[in-house]
Amino acid sequence: MNINYKNRRRISLFLLLVGLPVYVIVAINILAFFERPSILLEVIIYLSLGIIWALPFKFIFKGIGQADPEQTE
Repeated sequence: MNINYKNRRRISLFLLLVGLPVYVIVAINILAFFERPSILLEVIIYLSLGIIWALPFKFIFKGIGQADPEQTE
């Protein structure tokens, strides 16, 4: 899948402003159904969930902080 730079920026902004908060709310609500684990296990769970959400979108975020490669100067 080849998405141009401008669309990747828009999608990444949407994911960070809308998708990530929704993911956090859903993750917290799902974990609330279970008995609270030890603090160490809880930290590991939240760190894992924090990394896992970005893996499917790695190709979208890659190179976003750099200048548009399609622009010629």
